[in-house]
Amino acid sequence: MILIFPLLLVRAYDLVPNTPCLTICPIKFSPSFFAFTSHLSLVEIPKNVQEALQVPELKKAIFEEMRALEKNHTWEVMGLPKGKTTVGCKWVFTVKYNSNGSLERYKARLVAKGFTQTYGIDYLETFALVAKLNTVRVLLSIAANLDWPLQQLDVKNAFLNGNLEEEVYMDPPPRFDEHFGSKVCKRKKSLYGLKQSPRAWFERLTQFVKNQGYVQAQSDHTMFIKHSNDGKIAILIVYVDDIILTGDHVTEMDRLKKSLALEFEIKDLGSLRYFLGMEVACSKRGIVVSQRKYILDLLKETGMSGCRLADTPIDPN
Repeated sequence: MILIFPLLLVRAYDLVPNTPCLTICPIKFSPSFFAFTSHLSLVEIPKNVQEALQVPELKKAIFEEMRALEKNHTWEVMGLPKGKTTVGCKWVFTVKYNSNGSLERYKARLVAKGFTQTYGIDYLETFALVAKLNTVRVLLSIAANLDWPLQQLDVKNAFLNGNLEEEVYMDPPPRFDEHFGSKVCKRKKSLYGLKQSPRAWFERLTQFVKNQGYVQAQSDHTMFIKHSNDGKIAILIVYVDDIILTGDHVTEMDRLKKSLALEFEIKDLGSLRYFLGMEVACSKRGIVVSQRKYILDLLKETGMSGCRLADTPIDPN
């Protein structure tokens, strides 16, 4: 297996006994992978809802998000009780891509301003597990060595599936406050941005996956493993709402995907292509991981995206 960061090639360790590491030399990417990576940083994302409403696709996404929130009965409109305070909220925008790099859709999400919450009033327990990057790398290496498929799932509005135990009141969504008048939103379900939302969602998902016969790994509690009687294995690992499935028990993996789709709103993204800022290219010769977009984003944030190489002057003394 070869890892690229972003252009430097590094050979991975042999993580499976009696199985040699895979190498790719020279590196040859498919046209679809080049198209995918080249499109990741082409679209500008608005910083606020005023800018987003000027983009027809984002305006449509905003209204779709509002309809989804109302359809799921995520809040109850009511007057703010005496002695209670509200949590603010804002809009966050992003772009989703197809596996070939083409633009799939614009996405708008209403996010609570969790930093305005008060401990003991708006929330209690907040700790939520996320997958360790080392675990993800190990899985990629094992999948490369054993020729396992890597499949990716996305849970739509994952945090809305979490059960909210605390009493939380939220301000009306920006640009829609005129429809609420002087009333506020009493949360009935968790929402992105609330401090307790990741914990509530992960507990809900964990309980469901365990009920499917999976065992939670001790080394990384975001990884779930199921062994079959004939020695086959299926592995699920989750990072918030992004799920990777791998293993040699293809039948069980397909069954689990169907079960997840019945319980939650799941989108099957097919073969693993983009996960946690890493672009992944799989072939029979191994797996290549690139962090091209991550590097480009860093250069843009630091104002170095237009920099040029220059020789370092040498002191003649």
